Amino acid sequence: MRVAALYDIHGNRPAFDAVLADVERAGVDRIVIGGDVVPGPLPVETLERLRELGDRAVVLRGNGDRWVVEAFDALAGSGQNPSPRRPWATWTARAIDRRDRDLLASFVGQVVLGIDGLGPTLFCHGSPRDDEEPLTSLTPERRWRAALQGVGQSVVVCGHTHMQFDRQLGQWRVVNAGAVGLPYEGRAGAYWVVLGPGVEHRRTDYDLDRAVAAMRAGGNPDVDGLVSESLSNPVAPLEVAERLERQADGLSDA
Repeated sequence: MRVAALYDIHGNRPAFDAVLADVERAGVDRIVIGGDVVPGPLPVETLERLRELGDRAVVLRGNGDRWVVEAFDALAGSGQNPSPRRPWATWTARAIDRRDRDLLASFVGQVVLGIDGLGPTLFCHGSPRDDEEPLTSLTPERRWRAALQGVGQSVVVCGHTHMQFDRQLGQWRVVNAGAVGLPYEGRAGAYWVVLGPGVEHRRTDYDLDRAVAAMRAGGNPDVDGLVSESLSNPVAPLEVAERLERQADGLSDA
């Protein structure tokens, strides 16, 4: 089996469309959507496109998807802002309907697929133990080994940090698929991976000006802030990795 893994779409429907066009040309058998379909600027449109994939796609739950479901349920129960620290999740929860919420709630935590040339491969969002755990190219081996403890598959595919990498850590090969919607690669575009029989990191170009215009039209006033470090003014991936590692170690980012 050959699989295309698309992670961290974050409501960027134009990027999602562009990658899916490339996926069709790649000749894969299945598509894994690796979590964080939302929150983002065009959540309804992105979920509509996701539904069109039908059974061909396996969809994982990311922390962002989980936050949006939690925000939706809190709003339905009280009408109050459920989490001021997660404004994008709250905005997205207000933008979607119950059918969208139920779709998000149906996403699975992890999946194992047999990949040509790679064997049984575990797909998760953050790490196998926590959908919010950031694993980067700089993560020290001590934390990697703790995160992978008990994983029987020799290949693990993750996302969450929006940066592609391919690392061998003892018995495990860990591949980050990158981000379709909001990458931290130092260069704009949509990033994903094809698995089988090897690992092929891919990048898809699309019309960024048109995409950002569409996202601005989606109604959230904070779009420019969301896309600034990934699309408008891409930040160096090493800078982001260092920032995430400081956060993981409980240190200040000051």
